[in-house]
Amino acid sequence: RRVKMASRVLKLVQVQRAAFSTSRAASDTIGFIGLGQMGSRMVANLDKAGHQLVMHDVNESFANELASGFKNASVVNSPTEVAEQASTIVTMLPAGPHVRAVYADILPASKPGAMFLDASTVDVETAVDLGKDAAERDMEWLDCPVSGGVGGAAAGTLTFMVGGSKSGFARAEPVLASMGKNLVHCGDSGTGQVAKVCNNMLLAIGMIGTAEAMAMGQKLGMDPKVLANIINTSSGRCWSSDTYNPSPGVMEGVPASNDYQGGFAVNLMAKDLRLAMDAANKSQSSVFLGALAAQVYNNMGKQGYGGKDFSSVFQLLTQEPEETK
Repeated sequence: RRVKMASRVLKLVQVQRAAFSTSRAASDTIGFIGLGQMGSRMVANLDKAGHQLVMHDVNESFANELASGFKNASVVNSPTEVAEQASTIVTMLPAGPHVRAVYADILPASKPGAMFLDASTVDVETAVDLGKDAAERDMEWLDCPVSGGVGGAAAGTLTFMVGGSKSGFARAEPVLASMGKNLVHCGDSGTGQVAKVCNNMLLAIGMIGTAEAMAMGQKLGMDPKVLANIINTSSGRCWSSDTYNPSPGVMEGVPASNDYQGGFAVNLMAKDLRLAMDAANKSQSSVFLGALAAQVYNNMGKQGYGGKDFSSVFQLLTQEPEETK
């Protein structure tokens, strides 16, 4: 009897250990959905930090190629499979409809206690709705849009603007810190997106103003490097002038010095400005310059600049549109 009892106890312990091991593996694994220009660089920093990863992207061949260079990463065929293998999931997707579609798959497939970090830039309503849906399932959903561009994503220095509960933010910090340098809790669900659209509207306005000033100065015979140096030590200084100058040759390592390739595409800026205009209409906010900036970038997309970096507004001001096609 003692032998049989010992055998039963041993089997029970083995089953419990196996269950604990599976649960622990899921809790230690981070899922990542959306491996585009930003997502591929963000997930690389999670790998560098030593996280176990399970990834999915519509471009499966690229996902497999990316995973082959990581320490401990696998690729699955669907968002649902990511949810089945990870209790923390990061998403970086193009727009609101994509985000809603992915979460329609992964929320039902996830277990209570799961945490979702959506780094996409979407409308505020989508963020609020998904936050409520997750809370009803006893899950944590945070909107975590980013600032810093492809360079910041690669360097792991992104700013995360986070909307959601304080406890959720505290829980998410170790994961976000592997991908970013500045983590800001903005408030309840949706406030991360509010911060993002406000920031990007101002960024667009600032870039257009910087491009206009640089273009006018050069047409009047000013050396662009001298002009940029004066602006950057004077009251006109801003990020678009001292970090991301739109005039070719003024700075190294920025899109303006690489035929405006890479960086943050005009079409993406136009999308963010449409979100800003939608938010302005719903909140009855006056955004005179924001509305003009939205028109500028929307028209640039129609004139052949859509795939170029948004600093190519300088090119719009100094060259004929046909030269960019």
